[in-house]
Amino acid sequence: MTIKAYGAHAGDQPLVPIDITRRATGPDDVRIDIAYCGVCHSDLHQVRAEWAGTLFPCVPGHEIVGRVAEVGQAVTTFKPGDLVGVGCIVDSCRQCEECADGLENYCNHMVGTYNGRTDDAPGHTLGGYAQAIVVDQRYVLRVSHAEDDLAAVAPLLCAGITTWSPLRHWKVGPGMKVGIVGIGGLGHMGIKLAHALGAHVVAFTTSEGKREEARKLGAHETVVSRNPDEMAAHRAGLDFILNTVAAPHDLDAYISLLRRDGTMALVGAPATPHPSPQVFNLIMKRRSLAGSLIGGIPETQEMLDFCAKHGITADIEMIRADGINDAYERMLKGDVRYRFVIDSASL
Repeated sequence: MTIKAYGAHAGDQPLVPIDITRRATGPDDVRIDIAYCGVCHSDLHQVRAEWAGTLFPCVPGHEIVGRVAEVGQAVTTFKPGDLVGVGCIVDSCRQCEECADGLENYCNHMVGTYNGRTDDAPGHTLGGYAQAIVVDQRYVLRVSHAEDDLAAVAPLLCAGITTWSPLRHWKVGPGMKVGIVGIGGLGHMGIKLAHALGAHVVAFTTSEGKREEARKLGAHETVVSRNPDEMAAHRAGLDFILNTVAAPHDLDAYISLLRRDGTMALVGAPATPHPSPQVFNLIMKRRSLAGSLIGGIPETQEMLDFCAKHGITADIEMIRADGINDAYERMLKGDVRYRFVIDSASL
């Protein structure tokens, strides 16, 4: 099946309209007519070959929502017309310990929704900046939000699960004081989710102008990280910190805010390394510095169900497909509140 998409033929070229081929719907497959696709900072890094191993042509997009158009004969969990989503994973080995634990995101053979090796033409996966996609039913998620919210649900498939997974793994909940570093595509979801989980949320930003935004998102307190007095007021006072910033910065400034046995989890992926933290800043309070990568299929479904129950969606700006290159430039400047979403009807 030939469909329209937006992709790039080289890292130094803009995204342009291209025709791509999707495989025929197999016995275990679900064919989805894409309604909306979120725009992730990872898309920009990969399509511009700022991360190693980009395969061209590259069609980004792993925050996909739409309706089921066709199902294979062995599919039992979905039917035509269902609202569904596809996130960052479209296959894995299905046999390793990680897959058995529902943590396909840590499988050594996890196949990404784009730029992953596949038998389908052209030999690698092509993502959601497209009219349709065909995915094995194991990696399709059910969406329970109202259809009017569908565009704002799309970013949950990456930004939502990337923040949900560490919040759940480190058991964030009532009685905990939790810091969210950065108020962007990831950070704004971290604030919303941590608040809904019952934690006392402290948002950290470099921008004085984001105090009111953070409050509206659910933060109980906001700290401007450039203000040493505001930072010092929270020294050794936080149980957990979710650091969403994707640029190199001083991690020690935040590690020192953790209580004894506190953890800071990194989910932002900078193009160059952070400065190394001071070892004594960790060992004197038995603090931990950790990382987290998106999430597995079961916890992604858990996140979507939780968000539907609590009325949580992303804050978005809708764009046409032909506006994607301008959106990338605005994203580099931080000029988006807080996630661009492509209206696939514009393809």
